[in-house]
Amino acid sequence: MDLTITGEVTSVLEEETGTGRNGPWRKQAFILKTEGEYPKEICVIQWGDNIDRFAVQAGEVITAHIDIQSREFKGRWYTDVKAWKIEREDAGGTSPPSDDEPPLSEEPEGFDADDDVLPF
Repeated sequence: MDLTITGEVTSVLEEETGTGRNGPWRKQAFILKTEGEYPKEICVIQWGDNIDRFAVQAGEVITAHIDIQSREFKGRWYTDVKAWKIEREDAGGTSPPSDDEPPLSEEPEGFDADDDVLPF
């Protein structure tokens, strides 16, 4: 199943880094405001090299190909929306060019779920 969401990037949050048992990791979130009668703001996360590869900037309209993943921590559930491919609407396609790889079912290299301490 290929999930996509389209909207305007309203802000790009600070990059986060850390080190897990598999080595260093990095992630960056951005806020995507959907279109329509009832627009929503959605926090989307990019991991590792995708941060540099797609270089999302505030103000641009994009379509994000996403993976949705939930996990339980002490009886509460937390959900992440992870972008694995970005297409720019004004450029007429993916920019820069990317391989049409399916999303990974595993966490990015270097990510250690034990290091992702919850609650926020």
